Amino acid sequence: MTMDIEILDRGTSEELKLGVHAAALGLAVVMGLYNAAAFLKRRERHLAVNTVLYAVLTAWEQQHVVHHWAEIRRPRNGDDV
Repeated sequence: MTMDIEILDRGTSEELKLGVHAAALGLAVVMGLYNAAAFLKRRERHLAVNTVLYAVLTAWEQQHVVHHWAEIRRPRNGDDV
């Protein structure tokens, strides 16, 4: 049994995918900044760990945003979509 879910295909719904990853990127940045500020004030280990994890997530999501943005800008010839 195969399911053909169009949104999972490359080149389809790229604006939606970009929006989802951009929202995740924004949240990761805000949460990372909060945890960094809280760590600087309270010096609790879990806040330092959270800060590092959110920094990694920020880099990960930034790469997804770049990928989807490039996919949107990629010229289409009609054969590959």
